[in-house]
Amino acid sequence: MRLPAGVLTARQAHSLAEAAERLGDGALHLTSRGNLQLRGLGAACGGPLAELLHGAGLLPAPRHERVRNIVASPFSGLDGRGTRDVQPLARELDALLCASERAAALSGRFLFALDDGRGDMAGLGADVTLRAAAVEDAHPGAPADREAAVVVAGGAAVRVPCADGPRTMLLAAEAFLDAAEASGTRAWRVAELPPGRGPSTAALLDRAAAAGIAAEAAPAPRPGPAVPPPAPGHRPPSAGRAASGGAPPGAAYVLAPLGRLTAAQWRAAADLADRRGTGELRATPWRGLVLPGLPARFLPALAEAGLVTDPASPWHGTGACIGRPGCAKALSDVRADATAAVSGTPGGGPPGELPVYWSGCERRCGHPHGARIDVVATGDGRYDLTVAGGTGPQPSPADHPDPPAAALPGLDPGRLAAVLAAVRSAPAHHRPSTTK
Repeated sequence: MRLPAGVLTARQAHSLAEAAERLGDGALHLTSRGNLQLRGLGAACGGPLAELLHGAGLLPAPRHERVRNIVASPFSGLDGRGTRDVQPLARELDALLCASERAAALSGRFLFALDDGRGDMAGLGADVTLRAAAVEDAHPGAPADREAAVVVAGGAAVRVPCADGPRTMLLAAEAFLDAAEASGTRAWRVAELPPGRGPSTAALLDRAAAAGIAAEAAPAPRPGPAVPPPAPGHRPPSAGRAASGGAPPGAAYVLAPLGRLTAAQWRAAADLADRRGTGELRATPWRGLVLPGLPARFLPALAEAGLVTDPASPWHGTGACIGRPGCAKALSDVRADATAAVSGTPGGGPPGELPVYWSGCERRCGHPHGARIDVVATGDGRYDLTVAGGTGPQPSPADHPDPPAAALPGLDPGRLAAVLAAVRSAPAHHRPSTTK
């Protein structure tokens, strides 16, 4: 179920809990795009499920449902740290997509991202990204232009007024569709187009001019240091700063172990959001839930429900695919093994510098982007452990010798837990590139 920008009301959340209990396996599963999955659905549940979702306002445009893949800075407008609240822009983009006949041709994998200037969406590998002007984008000594944004699609980048950002993002998606058609490929995403055949800055400028949008060529946002996934806990507004539209209300942020919430946990969060927060929940691409406006004193109630509220929890940064028995391609019950590894680490173990992701096979479905530790099942109770993505060049072994390679038998969670804890907490220059 697509949740543009991850947003839903407490009433909608209760409807989803009902769907999970009545039609599915009794749980709700958060995805790496801030969406939700219901699993264990019977073959005859399509009609009742569609009726329930439609009644809750979660199925506004059935023909466009697969293309409503929109992520946005989940704390935007809540903690005062962004330069612009992009949540209203995400809602506008969703409305534009649902109203566009052309947009219905996009694949279900095409991803839109809106970053409020803090950089948390930049590393998610979106096809079209809007980034509100960040402080470092301004001229030296000048504040960030809160009314400007850069829209990026592949190698194309244009600077537009923030208010025109959603329209420009739709134009970029249409430019991709035209480029895919012209290339004669069946590309589903911008990165799948042949080199040099993707949307160009000139093409976006032409489309913007035809739509009456004041646009100018812009360099793509400079890659900066990766923004780590947010830690669970309470997010008060930043001192001395305010989000647009008034003082930000702050938020509570919780994680669901391996992204799975029981219907009871889901209802506990929805009840608190309704009674003590703003009545809204936001699912994040890191398989967590933001509860806007919820005071810190209610975190213990969420922890009692089994949700992760402690930033030092080893569940922070631990993810997994569905594994056995939910996936026929999986070689192991990775969720059980991941749980055993977390439980088997002395003292629970620190969350570590890198996230760790458990995969039941080489496809690595749902893995996070950027630097991470991949734990991949190979069958016979064994796993390969690989430090993947964004680790950069390694210093010479003479200066920083790597730790010795270690066997990782999946039948020994204590051993696996110890190796994972050592690799996660090691400085980057001490990590092995591959350990088996």
